[in-house]
Amino acid sequence: MPQALAGIRICDFTGQLAGAGATKWLAAFGAEVIRIEDPVREGRWDILRGGEPFKPGQRGLEYGGGFNNHNTDKLGITLNLRTDKAKQILTELIKVSDAVTENFAAGVLDKWGFGYKQLKSIKPDIVYVSNCGFGHEGPYHAYKTWGPIVQAVSGLTFSSSLPDQEPAGWGYSYMDHTGGYYMAMAIMLALLHRQRTGEGQWVDLACTEAAVTLNGPALLDWTVNKRPMRGENGLNSNRSQFAPMAPHGIYPCAGDDDWIAISCRHQQDWALLAEVISADWTPQFDDEPYRLNHQDQLDELLAAWTSQQDKFNLQKTLRGLPIPAAAVQKPQERIEQDPTTGNFGLWPTVQHTAMGEVTVDGMPVHFSATDWQMQRGAPCLGEHNEHVLTTLLGMSADEVRALEEEGVL
Repeated sequence: MPQALAGIRICDFTGQLAGAGATKWLAAFGAEVIRIEDPVREGRWDILRGGEPFKPGQRGLEYGGGFNNHNTDKLGITLNLRTDKAKQILTELIKVSDAVTENFAAGVLDKWGFGYKQLKSIKPDIVYVSNCGFGHEGPYHAYKTWGPIVQAVSGLTFSSSLPDQEPAGWGYSYMDHTGGYYMAMAIMLALLHRQRTGEGQWVDLACTEAAVTLNGPALLDWTVNKRPMRGENGLNSNRSQFAPMAPHGIYPCAGDDDWIAISCRHQQDWALLAEVISADWTPQFDDEPYRLNHQDQLDELLAAWTSQQDKFNLQKTLRGLPIPAAAVQKPQERIEQDPTTGNFGLWPTVQHTAMGEVTVDGMPVHFSATDWQMQRGAPCLGEHNEHVLTTLLGMSADEVRALEEEGVL
């Protein structure tokens, strides 16, 4: 099967997840992604390379589970950019690439002598896509960020909590994942423009601004109505405000930390749910405005009922009516017990040079004509030095070995 991005070559400095997750998409669809790392610092441009989780009995620089998951099917080379020879090799590699991608703090490539002005002089139609916390312009551009920082500054952290409780946050790496998706789109749009016009460009992505776009309804409500997100008693982020629904939340079930999500969109959903519950308290909530104005009481009564139910049995019952409902699944339940993701091919097995066979995240999409594929695990540090430099730059194997001994690679 032909791959959609065959023939595209990416000179890739991305790391962690917000960047590496973006170029993972491109590699899965056939782009040649050449991941560049630093040999002197043992690959620590990307802290995931030697970090948890590990397979049993495998620990160290080549065994990081997160690194492997985000860098499947990429080629890996090392360049010591403190040396002039490594900079010359990078220059030659840029000349034969379509795009340069990175998610360092603002200005890192400029310090190395490879900012956009220099990239453009090397290859006039190069696409350069940078992804950092605050972009390369504005009063915050020099600040460094991490996933939780982006979520806090963007307002997302403030939007997640329960009444009379502090903001709960959105999970450790929510914007790393989402930032990666935005970056993948940005790379593809710039490459499409280049294909049509022959014109390269710099795409400056600010991950914090990407996160701000996820606050849409709350931002509009303040802009138009001057209504703050958090009222006198705080915020119940389980409840739907746009449009109002009741009940709408996460409710406890029988079992160890088991829960279910239930959403009644309108009067018909509530009537069906009330029939299933069949309790003497349900008739008082038959009026929709009353339900919306007495959600605390409704949630307390509903939670007392759901706490006696098995979450999967209740899910099956409510979906059959149909009422929007879903058991809150733990990772082991989603992976080991739910057939949908496995049947969709979401957990492919790749071959890693050091780890052997490893299961990784696939792509949540399928193309009928140009589908993705994952076969090779992430590169070991400098694994493809010889392949890339001999194939693309015409060096001999002896020259590559000499450069490695010299500390250039």
